[in-house]
Amino acid sequence: MKTRIALVVLFTLAAARMASADTGVLLLAHGGQAEWNARVKALAAKVNATKPTEVAFGMATRANLQQAVDRLVARGVTEIVAVPLFVSSWSSVITSTEYLLGQRAEAPAALAAFARMSHGSGHGAPAAKAHDAHDAPAVDGRTPVESPVPIRMTPALNDHPIVAEILASRARAVGKDPASESLVIVAHGPNEEEDNRRWLADMASLSRRLGAIEKFASVDYLTVRDDAPKPVWEKAKAELRAVVEKRTAEGRRVLVVPLLISFGGIEKGLRERLDGLTYTMALSGLMPDDRLVDWVLAMAK
Repeated sequence: MKTRIALVVLFTLAAARMASADTGVLLLAHGGQAEWNARVKALAAKVNATKPTEVAFGMATRANLQQAVDRLVARGVTEIVAVPLFVSSWSSVITSTEYLLGQRAEAPAALAAFARMSHGSGHGAPAAKAHDAHDAPAVDGRTPVESPVPIRMTPALNDHPIVAEILASRARAVGKDPASESLVIVAHGPNEEEDNRRWLADMASLSRRLGAIEKFASVDYLTVRDDAPKPVWEKAKAELRAVVEKRTAEGRRVLVVPLLISFGGIEKGLRERLDGLTYTMALSGLMPDDRLVDWVLAMAK
């Protein structure tokens, strides 16, 4: 009987410790120009009001990840959830970050390239300072992050309902009559064909969600493959122009809504691709928008 009571007490104490566990949020973001980064930091500050939150900028930048983890541990968190503020989970940046955070056993081939790129560069935010002769040797950028507390990682935005809601809001802000307007959702997209198919599958899901929110005359979606080889890039450009020309010929007012975390340069390339065509572009990307605070907190659960 005493043994049973002791076990109950132990289980109760363990449950209490789990219930009081302080989860820290590691917000992952690509990083960019000062204004772009400021939007991410503003989002993190709002999440931080509910859960301890730190930002790690970069493309699988190990130094920045380690520093953010260390800051969270210093704040007393008992576990860390990494939330990628990226449009899609389907990219080598995400898989490389998964490896660095201990979420996958084998290092992706692309990690070596990211490690070289981030050496001395934080991709929009300061990376770890270079070590001088009196410092300890720099850690290889391909080495997993060290953490005394468990880390888990969530999916990126993908086809989450909140993304569809924000896209609908961006379209409404520049639209007039949805029934006579054609919506064209445009995302950056990855290099690899298989990853691109996955991006497009998520965008198809977002389009269906959008259709349930607002009845546009049509909803098209595509990726522009910005970093892909030139033939792929040219094909994506031709497809984008063809969609806009087709909807315009149907007598529709065309609304181009970029599926980007934030404006900061890519949207200018979209305008160049669409030069000479008639369309109206949304005024901003997914940020700034407080609904992303709700998304981060929901993912952290």
